[in-house]
Amino acid sequence: MRYYCGCGPRAVKCIAAAVVMCVVFGVATMLLWNALIPDLFHGPFITFWQAVGLLVLSHILFRSFGGWRHGGWAHHNWRHRFEAKLAAMTPEEREKFKEEYHHCCRKDSDKEQDTKK
Repeated sequence: MRYYCGCGPRAVKCIAAAVVMCVVFGVATMLLWNALIPDLFHGPFITFWQAVGLLVLSHILFRSFGGWRHGGWAHHNWRHRFEAKLAAMTPEEREKFKEEYHHCCRKDSDKEQDTKK
């Protein structure tokens, strides 16, 4: 049984935005490094990929590995927050959320029934 995901364009936009942000921050880091470090400290020039690696390294060092497990990139307590958010909704808001979720991700058979209507 296959699932249809109507949120595909949103996912594509998020991936495109992440790629653009990576390129922008990488280029900015490379330009700042190459403008300042060789003149001030007689350091080397860096390439774009070295600048992206420097960004990843600084993220690891400043956020630390523990930050990932405690509210960083991966949130392990998402289910508890999601259930609390659902519990705080009114019945009308909860029904609207279920309709939006049903529209976003549903089985192929449900999709075919909607197109026949």
